Amino acid sequence: MDTYKIQIIETIVVLAGYVITHFLTKIFVNNKLKQTHLERGRRKMIIKAAHLLSFLTALILFSAIWGLKQNEIAVFVGTILTALGIAFFAQWSLLSNITSSLLLFFNHPLKIGDTIKVLDRDYPFEGEVSDLTYFFVHVKTESGEIITIPNSVLLQKSVSVIEKKIPST
Repeated sequence: MDTYKIQIIETIVVLAGYVITHFLTKIFVNNKLKQTHLERGRRKMIIKAAHLLSFLTALILFSAIWGLKQNEIAVFVGTILTALGIAFFAQWSLLSNITSSLLLFFNHPLKIGDTIKVLDRDYPFEGEVSDLTYFFVHVKTESGEIITIPNSVLLQKSVSVIEKKIPST
């Protein structure tokens, strides 16, 4: 068989493996996390992280199948890790919001459905956390206004959790 046909077959196998892994991860992780009584929002973030990991794995396998050399893949991975390292320290970077979302997810008592008060000297406000994304936290005030706060800014502000939402399964 030609190497071109072998590459196509390998690509189809990796693509099928990715699709199967995508759906099985969603089902398996969701069922396991329901048993631990984690909130729906946190389960969604873990599933998104697992899907991102499987996508990156498939991307690396595709690049290996189609002829990228190991040193080229290593340069790519090194570049990604460098960008993430910069994101941990650069406040102006969009990547800092992604890393901040991970910190908020794992280390902050803030959860979807909680009523919070942001203790800002210039613009204090209070509301219910309606969504936590990779870049922003969405807070809905009593007047129905939705305020979006960048994750990196939220880590710098003092936040008090007024009312905790009871975890649902």
